[in-house]
Amino acid sequence: MSDVVIVGASLAGLRAAEELRIRGFAGRITLLGDEPDTPYDRPPLSKQVLGGAWSVDRTALTVAGADGLDGLGLDLRLGVRATGLDLAARTLTVEGAAGDGDGGDPRSEALAFDGLVIATGCAARRLPGTDGIAGVHVLRTLADCTALRAALGQGARRVVVVGGGFIGAEVAATCRGLGLEVTLVEALPVPLGRVLRDEIGAVLADLHREHGVDVRLGVGVDGLDTAPHRPSSPGGHADAGEHVRAVRLADGTTIDADLVVVGIGVVPATGWLEGSGVRLDNGVVCDETTLAAPGVVAAGDVARWPSARAGGIVRVEHWDNAIAMGQHAAGRLLAELGEPGGAVEAYDPVPWFWSDQYDRKIQLAGHPVGADELRVVDGSTEERRFVALYRRGDALAAVLAMNRPRPVVTYRGLLERGATWSEALDAAGVS
Repeated sequence: MSDVVIVGASLAGLRAAEELRIRGFAGRITLLGDEPDTPYDRPPLSKQVLGGAWSVDRTALTVAGADGLDGLGLDLRLGVRATGLDLAARTLTVEGAAGDGDGGDPRSEALAFDGLVIATGCAARRLPGTDGIAGVHVLRTLADCTALRAALGQGARRVVVVGGGFIGAEVAATCRGLGLEVTLVEALPVPLGRVLRDEIGAVLADLHREHGVDVRLGVGVDGLDTAPHRPSSPGGHADAGEHVRAVRLADGTTIDADLVVVGIGVVPATGWLEGSGVRLDNGVVCDETTLAAPGVVAAGDVARWPSARAGGIVRVEHWDNAIAMGQHAAGRLLAELGEPGGAVEAYDPVPWFWSDQYDRKIQLAGHPVGADELRVVDGSTEERRFVALYRRGDALAAVLAMNRPRPVVTYRGLLERGATWSEALDAAGVS
């Protein structure tokens, strides 16, 4: 019977473990998580949890069956991180807290495995030179959310969000919903222009302006101004020497700030794999079946793989992909180990994503990056209720909708079967 180790108690990691059991795997499964929390859902962190509508408990990921997580029979190790991988020896080096609460140095050990699932996700990028400055936050983990939520409740009035991607936009919308003054700073000419095209990015920027956000586009951050820390400062820490008081932009302007939230993207968590022989390039590079090395698969935000639908190698940071890829990787690993229930198949789904901002729900399916054309086929961008299609060559590449959920289902079906552009236009009733 094989031993499987899953590195990353993430959505992808948990769904891989669950799928292994569903497919009949009875061997040992060790699930490692570097956070102290049991697996949880990330999308609510920037919205419901940060805004106070949800308690932290509601983010806990569930597992089918009366016994839930316990029913999977996992060796679940939390607060433990992987530090190295020896492919030849089939061992993983891990480091966790010292035992018995003695406050000693973390202990290291080697874990043997037959099969390995890499599901370590990503880490939030930080502004250079801001370490140790109180009042500067990122939002990636449950701990990040808890710290930011506490800071917002300690008298903060002015929030500067650096980065106009989906996380930054959701944080800006949530903070406006709490009645705070919000400035959104984006270095690109429009938010998400590289992904969704400038036309849609302009719509998103205007959406924030309409809700009272001061949107600054095409300008980067030059630095932060600080003041001596006061214990009552929002988001401050008792040992912090300085607290942010303003953000200096590259155009020479300064924005007063009680809190700064940095949302400038993420970096795949692959440092522990350096020198292991696993191919790394903006993530763990897999083949089309999710196999990264003999006996090793990868899933979720950390994985890159060749996609025929996208026309190249992709890394997808979406909730839906983490589930599907974790499940697929489990089947691929069983096949690699010669265990029953395995399958060797290409992984190439239509990715799907949503974002809630104010009273608008934005949904995206497909691969819009590099599209040749964007066409609004239903509703209007002025009304903030529309459906837009993306064309690549003569094929439908993606669909984006704002407050139009039903048509997305139709176009996802067209994307699944590789519909042509003319077929998509026919479905929309336009020419």
